[in-house]
Amino acid sequence: MVLSQEFWQTISFSSKDVESLYNHLLEIETPLSIHELTSFLVSKKIAEEKTRVLQSIKSEGKQYLPKDQYKSGQILVFPQRAFEKGKVTAVRPGTNPEYPSLEVISVEFASSDKVDFASNLPEHKLNDFNPIDESDNNLNAAWVTEHYGKSIAKSLQSMLDQNEDLINIAGNYFPQALLVDVGVGHLNLAEAVLEMSDGGPMTTEEMIQQIELPTDVNSKLTEFSLNYALQEDPRFDEVGPSGETLWFLNRLEPDEVQHTPITLQYAEPLVELPADLQPYLDFGASFCDELEVDNPCEAAEEVTVSLTYPHWRSGTLPLTGKLKSLFPTAFETPRVKFTFRDASSSQTFNGWVVRPSKYIFGLREWYEKEGFIPGSLIHVTKGANPGEVLIRADKKHSTKEWIRTFLVGADGGFVFAMLKQSVACSYDERMVTFIPDVKAVDGIWDKYVKTKPGIEKITIIMMRELAKLNPQGHVHAQELYAAVNLVKRCPPGPILDLLFSRAWALHLGDLYFRLEESKIEGA
Repeated sequence: MVLSQEFWQTISFSSKDVESLYNHLLEIETPLSIHELTSFLVSKKIAEEKTRVLQSIKSEGKQYLPKDQYKSGQILVFPQRAFEKGKVTAVRPGTNPEYPSLEVISVEFASSDKVDFASNLPEHKLNDFNPIDESDNNLNAAWVTEHYGKSIAKSLQSMLDQNEDLINIAGNYFPQALLVDVGVGHLNLAEAVLEMSDGGPMTTEEMIQQIELPTDVNSKLTEFSLNYALQEDPRFDEVGPSGETLWFLNRLEPDEVQHTPITLQYAEPLVELPADLQPYLDFGASFCDELEVDNPCEAAEEVTVSLTYPHWRSGTLPLTGKLKSLFPTAFETPRVKFTFRDASSSQTFNGWVVRPSKYIFGLREWYEKEGFIPGSLIHVTKGANPGEVLIRADKKHSTKEWIRTFLVGADGGFVFAMLKQSVACSYDERMVTFIPDVKAVDGIWDKYVKTKPGIEKITIIMMRELAKLNPQGHVHAQELYAAVNLVKRCPPGPILDLLFSRAWALHLGDLYFRLEESKIEGA
């Protein structure tokens, strides 16, 4: 048998395979997912291999079966002897009274072995001999799909996506030639229907019922055809999670979903730290930054996030490896709409996963209502209902606490001060910062967009200001990261790279540093 674990692990597909899938789709006239196509092709490969083996055995000669009769001089193939060929040299009557018609054939093999076999024997287990081992998992389509389906599907998908005759919508494929014609009039009606629904989202089936699209053909084909027409029209966005197709009117989506908020924009090159510095990137269990490379991590039932200023200001959360499993995903759509539910009040509101920029939007009003500040802790849990995510704040009695406060002067200069502030939620002590004047901080962001100061310059300024809050002049890298992100978006990598590579940063152990003013170039 050609089929083996190695075969399934390294399988590649030809144009003939794609053609067979194409013909299968034409025959059933129903769009199929990549997983259904994978299952079909696996079954086809197994059936072809079984046929090949049987034909190969047949071409070698007649297979020996005890029930058949044979003549002297015949060449037979014996499966029970590893398909060895043998020549019948003699045929004589058998002597078993229970089988009066029994015959015995003498067979000579190439190895010079001479063996007698029964023939004309209607009842014998070898009469049902199957040369193919049906217990072999590599010939079990369900087993192969379960163990190798993902890698096979990935290989198949790359092949199918190069075929211009096949259309892919939300992971489902269908021949373009069979699509139902969806005209401009139907698309204009779809726009009107979505506008009346505040932009959506709406399923394709719901839209078909309202725009009077002909349904006298295969319903799945009609639905697929409308999905394709909507996908090709820039007025519409597919916003459904994996396995569900939902449509939304593009122009009615929040601006923060269409365009990355200014506080989340980062244009500098990412820094890959040396292996010995990689562990320093993990500031703590609640630390999340979408700009850093995601390390594989196990899915968690709940994730606690320490809120940075950029996400607090834009009403977002970072879409990191820790959080991905809790939020809806999609095959291709860049934006996925879902529902947030406050675990304490059960209040629900809209949320959006913006996959290309790796953030989750829709929390600004909730942050304000709960009294969040940069550094506050948010608990995120996957909801019991599909497309729903639970969020929870650690509420505390509003008290006055000494909190690091970011003050901006009329001239745009800024300092830190430890001041008593009202705090309503628990927070990460190294990340927390109170912002008395948000508009003044917005002014700094606007200014820096134009002047584009370097990360090193901002890091030195923030390190100098933070050092004033500590009698020893020590600054922790996590505090510095939070401070830099008050005025310019930056992941921890570039900041840590500066701290460990510049003479002006004296490493004191762990992640504590002291600013060496005399070693700053141009000081």
